[in-house]
Amino acid sequence: MREIAIIGDGRMGRALSHALRAAGRHVTGPLGRKPDVGDHEVVLLCVPDGEIATAARAVPARAGRLVGHVSGATTLAPVEEAGHTAFSVHPLMTATGPGARFDGAGAAIAGSTPAALEVARDLATTLGMRPFTVPDEDRVAYHAAASIASNFLLTIQAAAERLLGQDRAVLVPLVRATVESWEELGAERALTGPISRGDEGTVARQRAAIAERAPELLPMFDALAEATRGLAKGAVGAHGAAAAPEGAAA
Repeated sequence: MREIAIIGDGRMGRALSHALRAAGRHVTGPLGRKPDVGDHEVVLLCVPDGEIATAARAVPARAGRLVGHVSGATTLAPVEEAGHTAFSVHPLMTATGPGARFDGAGAAIAGSTPAALEVARDLATTLGMRPFTVPDEDRVAYHAAASIASNFLLTIQAAAERLLGQDRAVLVPLVRATVESWEELGAERALTGPISRGDEGTVARQRAAIAERAPELLPMFDALAEATRGLAKGAVGAHGAAAAPEGAAA
């Protein structure tokens, strides 16, 4: 079992170090910006995308050493150009602290050789993730999808919190149920609410309330409302009606 040196002491570096140790792997790090990786055969760069090339060049190249990164949007090129056999493993999971859980998550993997790809696959499966590959030309779009699903969701929830006037805890069951319905039914069939019912009068009243309380949110509301109208039209075309499931009131 190869020992792993992890470079980068940010959220992902700390989370992966903790999780790999908990899974029984021997891990050195997370190490800082000028690391001594010693004789480690596997080095994992958990640094921002713009720093991958610099970090890879700081790792001495040697026979048998594999150097990887955890970026979703970056190909293997910056690591290969530094003279290393390269791999990457991108956990499709948010990590906000060392106790992050990766089991059940997807992981985009790549390797410049079969051995490098196998190391990426091994790291993913060690943490209970489901590895898959993404063509180089699709990596940025793949990462954009991840950002929309995770980061933008929080932006929307922050806007909802601002308008709510209550503790955000009251929204949590609604958000969870929505995600579960999306998982089960897909976006078109899971859509509920006034736009799905064609109730533009209610949408107009919602917009007026936002204009009064938080006018800076109007551009986002308008853009999302228009996108949701398109989703609702697709639901009508696909299913013959955009009626909300029984009991839905959102």
